[in-house]
Amino acid sequence: MTGAGPAHVVLGQPAGPAAFLLALTHGAGGTPDTPDVLAVAAAALRLGAVTALVTQPYRVRGGRAPGSPVRQDAAWAEVVAALNSGGLPLVQGGRSNGARVVCRTARQVRAAGVIALAFPLHPPGHPEKSRDSELRAAGAAGTPVLVINGDRDPFGVPEADDATSVVVLAGETHALSKNTAAIGAAVAAWLGTLPWVGQAAGA
Repeated sequence: MTGAGPAHVVLGQPAGPAAFLLALTHGAGGTPDTPDVLAVAAAALRLGAVTALVTQPYRVRGGRAPGSPVRQDAAWAEVVAALNSGGLPLVQGGRSNGARVVCRTARQVRAAGVIALAFPLHPPGHPEKSRDSELRAAGAAGTPVLVINGDRDPFGVPEADDATSVVVLAGETHALSKNTAAIGAAVAAWLGTLPWVGQAAGA
């Protein structure tokens, strides 16, 4: 339960001891069972993650528009706090609008990593309306970020910087639905660079 109403969470448990928590969420009008989100969850499970596929409160209510970013971010922070009462290292991820949420809230929830799928850098046809500052908010908090976008995404493709790794998949659109194997491989490689994930994978 959150201040914006109930969220819905589907948990996945790793075969061995839990190394970290991966909280994943959806795009504006979607659900967290899209091919790209599921590929991320599967890769993380193999590396010892407890995975949480989160349907945000506005979608549980049947809404398609997320509404106020402030309210959406507050509800997300409540969900993460409830999920991570055990204090595992937290990686949070999302696609499209969900990617914006996890970038904006990285500092607040003390995320150890952020995965942004199909980050919508700007509305299609309007590069002047950049959301780059939302993406950089996570890196500015010292949180490493992995961005995975398609080279045919009309919402644009962010650029890498010291805190942000960017993987661009050829032939993929905003849906990121064609090459889930490449998504899983990119996520596994990036997660393996995080010290507590690499140690668990090598144990």
